[in-house]
Amino acid sequence: MDTHDALPTLRERVANNAVSRRSAFTLLGGAAVATSLPFVAPARAAQPGTRRASGGLLYPHESVTRTTREIGGVWRFRTDPSDIGEREGWENGLAQFRLIPVPASWNEIFDDVRNYTGTAWYETYLNVARSLKGQRIVLRFGSVQYAAKVWLNGKAVGGHVGGHLPFVIDITDAVLFDGPNRLTVQVENKLLLERSPAVPDTGRFAMTVTHYPQTTYDFFPFTGIHRPVLLCTMPEVCVDDITVVTTLSGRVTIDVATSTTWTGKAKVSAGGSTATIAIRDGRGSGSLSIANPRLWSPEDPHLYTLSVRLEDPALLDEYRMKIGVRTVAVDGDRLLLNGKPVFLRGFGKHEDFPVHGRGLDVASIVRDFELMKWLGANSFRTSHYPYSDEAMMLADELGFLVIDESSGVSLVFADPPATIEARRLRLEDEMRALVSRDKNHPCVILWSVANEPQTKPFNTHNVETPGAVEAGVRFFKSVIGLTRTLDPTRPVTLVGHDYGPDEWLELGDVICANKYGGWYYLVGQLDKARGALVGAINDIRKRMPGKPVIITEFGADAVAGMHAQPAEMWSEEYQSEMIEMYIEVAKTFPFIVGTHPWAFADFRTSQSVTRVGALNHKGVFTRDRRPKLAAHTLRRLWKTAGR
Repeated sequence: MDTHDALPTLRERVANNAVSRRSAFTLLGGAAVATSLPFVAPARAAQPGTRRASGGLLYPHESVTRTTREIGGVWRFRTDPSDIGEREGWENGLAQFRLIPVPASWNEIFDDVRNYTGTAWYETYLNVARSLKGQRIVLRFGSVQYAAKVWLNGKAVGGHVGGHLPFVIDITDAVLFDGPNRLTVQVENKLLLERSPAVPDTGRFAMTVTHYPQTTYDFFPFTGIHRPVLLCTMPEVCVDDITVVTTLSGRVTIDVATSTTWTGKAKVSAGGSTATIAIRDGRGSGSLSIANPRLWSPEDPHLYTLSVRLEDPALLDEYRMKIGVRTVAVDGDRLLLNGKPVFLRGFGKHEDFPVHGRGLDVASIVRDFELMKWLGANSFRTSHYPYSDEAMMLADELGFLVIDESSGVSLVFADPPATIEARRLRLEDEMRALVSRDKNHPCVILWSVANEPQTKPFNTHNVETPGAVEAGVRFFKSVIGLTRTLDPTRPVTLVGHDYGPDEWLELGDVICANKYGGWYYLVGQLDKARGALVGAINDIRKRMPGKPVIITEFGADAVAGMHAQPAEMWSEEYQSEMIEMYIEVAKTFPFIVGTHPWAFADFRTSQSVTRVGALNHKGVFTRDRRPKLAAHTLRRLWKTAGR
């Protein structure tokens, strides 16, 4: 079918209820056609138009018009605790360096920077083939924690603030083709009040428990180049962004944005159907229909290949990715996948593994998902930050349902207004990037804008600051409202601590709450914790009726190999019994649509008297993925009961 450039955009139609507020989104998977031959430009040159600022974060798959190469391996590395590097010109060549793997967290590599989160410098060299002249050349950093500045051959080419999400730097005008190019990256992860995730203001609050390094969140502030650095080439006129929404009938609606204000035609195809989209000034929208579609689900994560080709009339660019046909919606107190109620069995997790820290290790991701399948899990939350592209692509392939969470963890609303405002701006920038990157993943069924926001920091003597609840309401109305505007096709939530404050939780489409009766309170008393849990669930239903509820965290620390009869805290038996109790109680409430024990595996934390071995031991697997008793208990519950 042909479509017209006057067609309203996909997001406009969704906002106007012309398309249902549910979606099926594309897997940015390995569907690309790779080639070892250079792309030959068409004989009749396209009229490229004006280059636009990139609005998309499409994964850079290779195709007949694109190349992608990882710039990984061993780089040069030097710390800069006094921040003298720029003044001394370290971007012109790094002296007194040591060698470091990329990607990896430096805190897991070198003993002397185990707890260091200040400034450091990376350097490597790369060659760019002469055959790539005339192409647009960019560097894509999968994640640098937390702030980065980038130089190529001593020339500043860009930077980025905020970890966990990719950023792209155009180096077309800076690259050399006649010799090696020196790539220099300055990285720092200073624990500053205005950043997200947040840290406590120890000058204002009296801490009852201190940590080293000091944070308000319970995981280690790993630092470094954490995900692949990719050298990518594409034509000047290329596909820059794609947004896909599907219906259960197989209708696939596609918005396309190009890298320039180009006018021409895009040929799109998927599932045996083809359509032409008219592009005017770099934007166009259209649709096609897949006959008798196989719906994407955990039971059958079927994926189609979507091809988008810009033609003038010869091929200018081709981008290929996989799409999953599925819808997600909230209907009263039910969470619906493909129009049917779904129950989430799974975990909160962390990107954490010995030696590489938060550095990408695809083998560990695959192993984690294999263990989750063994347990009978169907979902996870990206606690407490966006996970890697590779994890999201594998979740699409394997059929995991994902609560996609920002890095807005442990935000404190007793801080000064200027600090809260700086965090809001930072978090809204992150949500724009997160939605841009992950909007096309069928696995993503729910956006989470924050985890455990607080009226005052944890572990403090201070009383609650007047106005903190109201400040949080203003903050989350803005962030949640923005997220719904960016993607009106998915529900939005924030994850609360111990079911509150209500004024914050009720802003979301799903009530997500973390509950630790039997561990942080009612310690060692699982019988009383059971009664308290039943009462708390009934209470939240009365206070916030009509919405589905997910218990997003519950559990107990268990040191592997510690046993007790009867069960006592820190033993594997106590952890197992506590998790089973919570799951059995939750099953009696039909409006509870998910239970996620905390956590999948033990993970590294800051040092404190509450963290034995600088680890959170709430994992049902050890940090090196050996099962505890609770893992076997979950397998019995999830494999047999279905809930």
